[in-house]
Amino acid sequence: YGAKIRAPHALVMTFLFKNGSLREKLKSIAEATYTHSRNLAYFVFTYKGLMALQSRLQGKKIPFHSFFAACIGGWLVFGENNPINSQIIMYLLSRILFGLSRLAVEKGYVPQPKQDPFPLVAALIWGTVLWLFEYHRQTLQPSLQSSMTYLYDDSNVWHDISDFLIYNKRSTSK
Repeated sequence: YGAKIRAPHALVMTFLFKNGSLREKLKSIAEATYTHSRNLAYFVFTYKGLMALQSRLQGKKIPFHSFFAACIGGWLVFGENNPINSQIIMYLLSRILFGLSRLAVEKGYVPQPKQDPFPLVAALIWGTVLWLFEYHRQTLQPSLQSSMTYLYDDSNVWHDISDFLIYNKRSTSK
């Protein structure tokens, strides 16, 4: 699963934003794909093993088991701050926030909104990320910085149609 998810992403991001030879780019894609796949496999093995152990020790499965097993697995497998783990954690965080928001409404902790809150959430997220990009760029994750630099800075200079179709950075070598 990790290879299926990471390989296409790494391929696109590497060829859009990374410099280097074809060999270096392919090596980078392979390393990112391997790291993502390995980490997911280690996590699943750790999680399922801890779930089975807890269930066996207590004679049944209880909700806290999943939280505890995932915390241990998350610490052991995804605890190192590197680009792959960072992207996975950010991916999960965004989905968790949506899930917790829905759960809060479902459980009655938050009243059902009278109208869809998504347009307001979208506006606040885009407003915040562009403000951070313009005034505190260093706080954003590197691949987001690269994407936003491409969209909002590099797009200020155009040479020909290849800038739009391929990549709008010219090499500085003569």
